[in-house]
Amino acid sequence: MLPYNTIHEAATALGRNLTYAETIWFNYSAQKSDYFLYCHNILFLFLLFSVVPVPLVVIEVLRSLGFDKYKIQPKVRLSVSEILTCYKDVMRMFFLVIGPLQLVSYPSIQMIGIRTGLPLPSGWEIALQLFVYFVVEDYTNYWIHRFLHNKWGYENIHKVHHEFTAPIGFAAPYAHWAEVLILGIPSFLGPAIVPGHMITFWLWIALRQVEAIDTHSGYDFPWSPTKYIPFYGGAEYHDYHHYVGGQSQSNFASVFTYCDFIYGTDKGYRYQKKILNKLKEETQNGGSYNSSSQGLKSD
Repeated sequence: MLPYNTIHEAATALGRNLTYAETIWFNYSAQKSDYFLYCHNILFLFLLFSVVPVPLVVIEVLRSLGFDKYKIQPKVRLSVSEILTCYKDVMRMFFLVIGPLQLVSYPSIQMIGIRTGLPLPSGWEIALQLFVYFVVEDYTNYWIHRFLHNKWGYENIHKVHHEFTAPIGFAAPYAHWAEVLILGIPSFLGPAIVPGHMITFWLWIALRQVEAIDTHSGYDFPWSPTKYIPFYGGAEYHDYHHYVGGQSQSNFASVFTYCDFIYGTDKGYRYQKKILNKLKEETQNGGSYNSSSQGLKSD
């Protein structure tokens, strides 16, 4: 809750007039508790997960729209029933694990110093903090993901997420409850190291969710703006990890690919890409090549 009763008091405290964005923030948040603002994350997660994958579901179900050529594993087709079952299972996880965890984790937000007051952060401040959050999350997630692919971790926890060998957007958070809790740690580390404003925290949670949905979409669209992000893995990169399955020792990255490259855990993927590119060169005039990754495994 802001310590000002009026915009005039806020402007006096800042020594300047409020910006347009700060005026909106004041009008919305002035009489709301910090705890209430923090709990917006539950709503954001629910809405993003329910809405963002819908176009991908439509494309998956209505294959006649001409998007098959962008499907990474075109031989795999999920039914409407399977997609809805995935959505319901994840929603159950949201209500039983993620939601309650959000409700009780506010003291940790207070402890690290996430603020809700004025002034609002600049665009550069938000961008730099989000960059740190992504890098920290990506590095720590990489090692946890590798751990989950050892025999015990996979058999007892991670195999639930790999039930989808050809992932879809709704399957991004589809996982064992223990994995949901464990992988929440990397998402929290960035804000703990470089605490910022609540708006930045909201954006971080939202962008990480959208990125996970994109990575699990099952489609490699050439017009995706993420192709211009250096070292971004994307759907094709992560799809290989799901396709290989439990024996995979490749492509552990959650967002970027630098850890896999540095530690040599992208060799299977790069070998497959080399073979596929060679096949393309040999068959480009024959018209018989299918870009599906089905039938080629190397790890």
